[in-house]
Amino acid sequence: MKNAHILVVEDEQDIRDLISFQMKSEGHQVTAVDSADKAVSVIERGEKIDLFIIDWMLPGSMNGLEFTKKLRSHKSFKSSPVIMITALTQPDNIVSGLDAGADDYITKPFDLSVLQARVRVQLRGLDHSKNIGEDKLTFGILTIEVAKCRVIVNMEEVSLTSTEFKILLLLAQKPGHVFTRDQFIANIQGDNVFVTGRTIDTHVAGLRKKLGEAANVIETIRGIGYRFKDEA
Repeated sequence: MKNAHILVVEDEQDIRDLISFQMKSEGHQVTAVDSADKAVSVIERGEKIDLFIIDWMLPGSMNGLEFTKKLRSHKSFKSSPVIMITALTQPDNIVSGLDAGADDYITKPFDLSVLQARVRVQLRGLDHSKNIGEDKLTFGILTIEVAKCRVIVNMEEVSLTSTEFKILLLLAQKPGHVFTRDQFIANIQGDNVFVTGRTIDTHVAGLRKKLGEAANVIETIRGIGYRFKDEA
């Protein structure tokens, strides 16, 4: 995992300074601002940002949710990891943050060591995403042969439906990333494939059953969705 350039967007100075200090202690370069407007100025300068830590409640013309949506519409940052931090703790808030494009969501107050761990997960996912085009993904006893649409557990091939394979591949390509049910639908909906939030749970249950000993790679985030277990 490489050292990264992290943009922290947080209006509370004490929290902003603490996050900046912790990220710098991990060897990262940090740019810290107190509003989305100033963050936009950083981006417009053409600075390369590897990861964003964004507070939801921000002063100015955009809050953190709106800024995250703006990032996702920018060709240079549509896939950049975003961790949202906020005092809003209801599941609906978390789902809104993730649907806006956040990769992870941490509620205040939070332990800085937890934030550091979440940052490490996202940066590992960033490194891994560069290899998404690889034909084979291996996680312990689980192997996914992408081009052949084959899944092997303990050297035995597992027969999956097209939807189950799409769900597994989507998760496996971004370990640690939380996907909401709506994100699954947006990514796997296609010709002759019709899914709803309710049927996503049914597909995941069937997928876990077929994966057997490897079923624990899929973690449930209660009230929100699913993620692929990050083993690193």
